[in-house]
Amino acid sequence: MAAVGAAVIDLAPPGAKQVAVGLFGTADKPAILLLVTLTVLLAGAGIGIWHRRSAADARIAIGLVVAAGVVASLRITSASLPLVAFAAVAQIGSAIGVLAWLGGRASASSASDSASSDPASSDPASSDPASASQASAGRRRFLMGAGALGITAVVGGVVGRVLVDGRANRVASGAGTGTPQASGQPGGGTVSMPSAIEPAGTPPPDASFAIDGITPLVVPNADFYRIDTALVTPSVDISTWRLKIHGMVDHEITLSFDELVQLPLIERYVTIACVSNEVGGRLVGNAKWTGVRLLDVLEMAGVQAGATQVVPRSVDGWTAGFPTAWLHDPAHPRDALIAVQMNGAPLPVEHGYPARLIVPGLYGYVSATKWLSDIELTTLDAFDAYWVPRGWAKEAPILTQSRIDVPGDGASLTAGAHAIAGVAWAPDRGIKTVEVAVDGGPWKPATLATALGKATWVQWKIAWDATPGQHIVEVRATDGNGDVQTAERTPPDPDGSRGHHRIAVSVS
Repeated sequence: MAAVGAAVIDLAPPGAKQVAVGLFGTADKPAILLLVTLTVLLAGAGIGIWHRRSAADARIAIGLVVAAGVVASLRITSASLPLVAFAAVAQIGSAIGVLAWLGGRASASSASDSASSDPASSDPASSDPASASQASAGRRRFLMGAGALGITAVVGGVVGRVLVDGRANRVASGAGTGTPQASGQPGGGTVSMPSAIEPAGTPPPDASFAIDGITPLVVPNADFYRIDTALVTPSVDISTWRLKIHGMVDHEITLSFDELVQLPLIERYVTIACVSNEVGGRLVGNAKWTGVRLLDVLEMAGVQAGATQVVPRSVDGWTAGFPTAWLHDPAHPRDALIAVQMNGAPLPVEHGYPARLIVPGLYGYVSATKWLSDIELTTLDAFDAYWVPRGWAKEAPILTQSRIDVPGDGASLTAGAHAIAGVAWAPDRGIKTVEVAVDGGPWKPATLATALGKATWVQWKIAWDATPGQHIVEVRATDGNGDVQTAERTPPDPDGSRGHHRIAVSVS
């Protein structure tokens, strides 16, 4: 089901991504899996009904359904042909066997029904209420058996998904600073991770406000948003994982994980955002990332002068792509990282273990490749990354945005003093000012916390003397270049949402 779901994502028409994220947010993957599961169950029910009319046609239908799953599975880069073939044969055999069993139960039930309803029957008990009850029980047993098989199939799929994700998390749980991995798991052993030569340090007290409900300056790993196309989290064996740098380079290089982390490590606080984030949305987060400078690795390979695009690839074949010029802008020095840690811990599996890209100032769909395995140097004209043919912009700098966290939209307040607070971001330009307006009145400056750097968001607050009535509160930010956040609203596609975040509050 996961393979079919992945195919649904890959083959979805332009705009489908935004619809899914808009409807389900970070629950888009469970929603897709549920849709695929229901579709498979309905298809199975239809085949079962058709089997009573034509067993041969039902077997052909089974073959077609399994073939669709095989094609979807083989689209996955890491798919094993022998395993896919074995699974297909097992599915066909079990499906035909189940249909035969259910057909037998249905035939027995029909025979019992016929016997009990035949007025010419020589058996006087055939019209007996007890006999009718026995026939009804037969039908119930058939339906219960069919339902139990369907539930078992779904539960088996869910359990398998949990086991795969659990295995992946166990593999990653030991990838710390000299921490042995779980015994018997792929990638087991000890990974020696040196300390960062440029530690980020602990944020100063004045970098955040003690206001209930405001987004934390650094988002914990467990709460960090996740948007990607992987329905099944890749389980990467760190002992065999390799990072390949190739394409328009002087010499191709391949690094093991141990070789990668022996390069100079640095720490940076960086805010990343999803292009699907609506105005005021939560698909944005700030974390401390530890990793190797991307430029350090590219310099090892020797980037050729004609290379204008960096194309990173995931272990599952997903691609991003951004201009090489983004890494060399003298006006905005950027430490793009091949990150191996998040907030001082090994990358969580769902956030890209064992390595991912973090590129300050660019939306994730063109840069933040999880489960990184490959970096190709090419030209902007030669290749379009995964989301570009699906209608999204090829170049995607993060837009200047601000959000109101406190009070929440639709909140009911009592008249008097209240704090309005939230976060604003414009990586990697930084935030210069944040202003708040109530009911279309004058813009008033908010107080900013101390920023951790131009690549991170900043908290802001302003005091408000709330009067009784219905009020509209809106916020805007000005970035480090002096550009004011536009008020004109636009949808996220093709290059990010624009507009002021507004909330409505009721004061009594």
